[in-house]
Amino acid sequence: MMNYEDQARAELQAWQQKMQQDPGLFDKLSKRAQDRINRMIPEKAHAVITTTIQKMVEAVLFGAKYTSARMLTDVPLQFRENQLQERISFYRNSAVAEGAVTGAGGILLGLADFPLLLGLKLKFLFDAASVYGFDVKDYKERLYILYIFQLTFSSRKKRKETYKLIENWHTYEQGLPEKPEDFDWRSFQQEYRDYIDLAKMAQLLPVIGAAVGAIANYKLMNQLGEAAKNAYRMRLL
Repeated sequence: MMNYEDQARAELQAWQQKMQQDPGLFDKLSKRAQDRINRMIPEKAHAVITTTIQKMVEAVLFGAKYTSARMLTDVPLQFRENQLQERISFYRNSAVAEGAVTGAGGILLGLADFPLLLGLKLKFLFDAASVYGFDVKDYKERLYILYIFQLTFSSRKKRKETYKLIENWHTYEQGLPEKPEDFDWRSFQQEYRDYIDLAKMAQLLPVIGAAVGAIANYKLMNQLGEAAKNAYRMRLL
């Protein structure tokens, strides 16, 4: 019978294989369609969206808006992951409630869901880092959070590229930009928006918006929880 760490390693290996899968036909067609839509959006609109997400993420990386739970040290992996599961459940329930409320409110509240959900996701990742014993006061640990986010909410092609970065994080972090303005914000926001649109657009529809918002947020938080767990497992195991 496997002990907990052996089981975690087996799950990690399965997740790593999934992260390295090549894009399928549906992925390629969806990406092409979204690229065409992006070319139709005025450059000024792209600039506004990019700047908005950049400022939100900069607040995470360098501000005091997001605080983390107490950093766990010298505890077994199983204890850490029991704690993580509690955080996943808490943030998932919050996201479900928020998605249902904003989805029931029509287009204006539906649009408001995007920054609210982004805030919940990022706060969860701060807590996850602390659960696994990583100090989020370190600038590079906050960047690692950003890459976990991108790994979760990107096209399969971009996900594969991002996975390679975090797989070799110890080497890669030595060459990371020291200034936030050097980060590729356009790529980050566009990948995030393209991914989220497919799952969340129906939330703006009347009548079904509340149910769609709740279900979409539930699934998105589960995906983020799985990615965070395995991204930190790679560094501990």
